[in-house]
Amino acid sequence: MQCLQIHKWSLLLLALLPFELAAQAPLADTPYEILEERERPGDHFTQGLYFDGERWWESSGRYRQSWLAEYTDPTANPLRRKWLAANRFAEGLTVLGDKLYLLTYRAGELQRYKRSDLSPLGSLRYRGQGWGLTSDGEQLIMSDGSDELTFRDPETFEIQRRLKVHGGDRRWSQLNELEYAHGLVWANIWQTPLIIAIDPESGAVRQQINLEELAPQSQNPDAVANGIAWDRERNGLWVTGKFWPVLYLIRPEGFGESSGGEAT
Repeated sequence: MQCLQIHKWSLLLLALLPFELAAQAPLADTPYEILEERERPGDHFTQGLYFDGERWWESSGRYRQSWLAEYTDPTANPLRRKWLAANRFAEGLTVLGDKLYLLTYRAGELQRYKRSDLSPLGSLRYRGQGWGLTSDGEQLIMSDGSDELTFRDPETFEIQRRLKVHGGDRRWSQLNELEYAHGLVWANIWQTPLIIAIDPESGAVRQQINLEELAPQSQNPDAVANGIAWDRERNGLWVTGKFWPVLYLIRPEGFGESSGGEAT
């Protein structure tokens, strides 16, 4: 009887093995086409990027050098620029409704601004580090450099849900700049040329984009891919990096074909 039970368990394990191997299989890079390139100053330490079809907002980090800017043309001088306090390090940003939300790295401070003119609207507190920020049109979605996303109330910034990111043959830590597009959360992986697309319900990684061919030839170790902005009208993603002198509009293969919803 004992031998029969062991045999049954062996058959079960063998039956599950293909599914386990599939879950651990490395992700293939999703091909993409380049729709447009725009040159710009190469001194931006890009942390957050957002485009609403007419205006751009960008945050640039580093202590004593952090700023938030608004553009109609990202290759020209900004319409407005807000310099942060010397002890504040700007991180990810997003726009929701009539407000702009900006994270700070280690200060635990979410800064809020009026969308129309960048006038300050006060701040909210949070624990831990701030890295990337986006919105699904209802909640704010934040990364902190780990393998976890937190979904937060835009009025209080209280955590409503936590989501572990998983998939492929690796652990997805160092989630950085975020963008919500076609029902997926797109995330830069810090210190790599990778962008991954995350299912916001399950945390599964659905796609992987490798921007290595777009990276500038630079000896600066900080010149890494960072910055994603959805261009809804042209159905693409604007991507760039820290100290990158170019913005690229790319369209990943199959982009939007299985859309799960749109952020406002």
